[in-house]
Amino acid sequence: MKLRIKGNSIRLRLTQSEVAQFAETEICFDRISFGSTELVYQLHMAEVESMKADLTNNTLSVEVPYESAEKWATSDEEVSLEHYQPLQNGEQLYILVEKDFACLKPRDNEDESDNFPNPNADSETC
Repeated sequence: MKLRIKGNSIRLRLTQSEVAQFAETEICFDRISFGSTELVYQLHMAEVESMKADLTNNTLSVEVPYESAEKWATSDEEVSLEHYQPLQNGEQLYILVEKDFACLKPRDNEDESDNFPNPNADSETC
């Protein structure tokens, strides 16, 4: 699972096997180590009305309502889930969860063997 943070936005990208794991176990997570501490980031299905994110004890959690999560994880048509989470200071946090598609041009040091096939790739480059 890839994590991208920019300004007030969070984006999680999941490979095919991670989406399958999420559908089966209702959770997917990864971590990055900084030596003396680590950041865990996770996506999980929850009893919530809308998608939301929280950071507690070095764990970034993104919760997705069960119905939305199950539909996204089991559908070929559903590519992403997004939500604007209102913040107490009047700002918003943009949350985006996506299926990770293979790039149209191969990149060095990038293993895309488990990515979803890119729908924009023509048959000659696949």
